[in-house]
Amino acid sequence: MSTPQYRKVAALALVTGLGLSLVGCSTKSDDDSGTDAAGKTTITVDCQPVGAQKELLANWNADVAAFEKDNPNITIKSVSVGEQCNNPPDFTARLAGGTMTDVFYGYMTDLQQVLDSGQAMDITGLVSKDTIPTWDSVDPALKEVFTDGGKLYAVPVKNYSMGLVYNKTLFKKAGLDPANPPRTWADVRTAAKKISALGGGIAGFSEYSAGNTGGWHFTAELYSQGGDVLSEDGKKAAFNTPQGKQVLQNLKDMRYGDNSMGSRQLLQWGDLLTNAGAGKVGMFIGAPDATQAIVSQFQGKYEDWAMGPMPGQDGPAKATLGGGEGYFFKKGLSDDQVKAGLKWLAYQKLTPGKGQLDYVRAKPQNYPVGLPQPLLFTNGSEAQKQELDLRKANANVDTANFAVFEQNPVPIKGEPRNAQAIYAVLDSAMSGVLTNPNANIDELLKTAETKVNQLQAAGS
Repeated sequence: MSTPQYRKVAALALVTGLGLSLVGCSTKSDDDSGTDAAGKTTITVDCQPVGAQKELLANWNADVAAFEKDNPNITIKSVSVGEQCNNPPDFTARLAGGTMTDVFYGYMTDLQQVLDSGQAMDITGLVSKDTIPTWDSVDPALKEVFTDGGKLYAVPVKNYSMGLVYNKTLFKKAGLDPANPPRTWADVRTAAKKISALGGGIAGFSEYSAGNTGGWHFTAELYSQGGDVLSEDGKKAAFNTPQGKQVLQNLKDMRYGDNSMGSRQLLQWGDLLTNAGAGKVGMFIGAPDATQAIVSQFQGKYEDWAMGPMPGQDGPAKATLGGGEGYFFKKGLSDDQVKAGLKWLAYQKLTPGKGQLDYVRAKPQNYPVGLPQPLLFTNGSEAQKQELDLRKANANVDTANFAVFEQNPVPIKGEPRNAQAIYAVLDSAMSGVLTNPNANIDELLKTAETKVNQLQAAGS
């Protein structure tokens, strides 16, 4: 649930009315193989940039044209599905309705629900250096996320880890040192008070609490405290603990004790970043590419933004949340269609100098180049060296803005199994402390614990 280059998650803009029907998007021919009599294979792929993203849409269309020129026997039919690509509940609805494209986007946390839907195709035997030339360089840990029972069901296309994203300009105005971001939650609270005191509707610290994003951030902040969402066996909730209570107490103290989080709450992904792009947010928890979303989708300036490590309670964070995204293949595709989809993903997502890694193209488009993300390739691999060299050569952001984040790495923990369903439950706990000054933290966590235990029991 970070921000993929061509969506956000991947079309990034939250534009209303973009949930397009996939009726009529079937690519099957009369023999149900996806390949016509002339030997041409057609596939549908989702998360094409939406119309409001003119530059990103132009890039995508140029990539499709270049790919089809190099592969004249493959036709890519791009589909924008709007909310599916930035809203987990919408993804779940499309999955349940069977309206996914042939090659469809999903979070790393989506594997189980895709498997449960019966719509996931095993692509293990079809992925190779022939279809994805950089496959041997892709980080094995990312492949493992989309593997179940030794079978691979998706191709990873992005990963991230979270830290503290902050507005340097507001830091300076508030008398804070932009080169020394807060390292503890107490420091965050102190800084948030100073930033919010600037007035003008500025939130010193901003936080999500709706659309599964609140539960996502609760998890990240729980990890920083050294806590866990689930028990080691994954069967029960493990967040109704002193660490979980501390997460909510920190937010309640800032929201109502200090009034440093702004009056508008129940924020989802685009709501917070819209405010950030308008210069109304001092700090928030996010991944490096949150800054690129602020710039490319929400009219912000990347020179305003920097990043530090995830704060800890009384010292360095115990851990931080890491996750990412990939593309699944709809069950029932022909081998030719799967191979076509793999070749497209290789071109668009996993080839240094092409698609999302075309930094030469991105540099003059006011699209941030130089962020420490996506980190798709194993350190020291040939593809990693090529990607890093290209990124450095075309950087248009001050890499010093991410130096504190990169120089103070925090151990990364992955998202819990069944994450999206759990996040939906934990949204209520987050919204509770951010909308009700009399919220009872113990009761919020107990209610969430009961619901998550029921979820896990139902899935076991």
